[in-house]
Amino acid sequence: MNVPNILTVIRLLLIPVFAYYLWQGDYYISVFLFLLAGLTDVLDGFIARKYNLITPWGKLADPLADKLMQITALVILSIVKKLIPPELLAIVIAKEVFMGIGAILLLKQNNHVVSANWYGKLATIVFYFAIIMIIFKAPYSSLFIFIAVLSTLFAFIMYVRTFRQIKSMPGKNANT
Repeated sequence: MNVPNILTVIRLLLIPVFAYYLWQGDYYISVFLFLLAGLTDVLDGFIARKYNLITPWGKLADPLADKLMQITALVILSIVKKLIPPELLAIVIAKEVFMGIGAILLLKQNNHVVSANWYGKLATIVFYFAIIMIIFKAPYSSLFIFIAVLSTLFAFIMYVRTFRQIKSMPGKNANT
């Protein structure tokens, strides 16, 4: 296991600890852990690209860790803390389920691992910012969570386009 993958594992292990502190209402610790997870995400991507340490496991686990962290935050902020409308949570979860199914289909049928793109990374950054604003009940936080949902829907539309392009390449391995 290389350094970027270890950072991803650390991010996965931070999720339940983050969830505990957010659930308990210890917002400073939960935001610190949330930002620490974001930092490990940036570091693992930077190190993986700079030192050519990109692995198929990392391509799958890295975005999974991001999504699990985001969904954990959104579930607690929506269902437990009642700071986010459940409809927005439902939209994000539905999008992630559809993207997960699409990624599995591409892997099984086309031997293609879907990599993160700029629009997915942008949506993640916007969501991190919006979640922190919601946690601290910052002014305009509801606007930012709405913008985060729009950015994630944009990313979904872009991934659907990519999915269709890959699926339309008959008899060709999408990795070549």
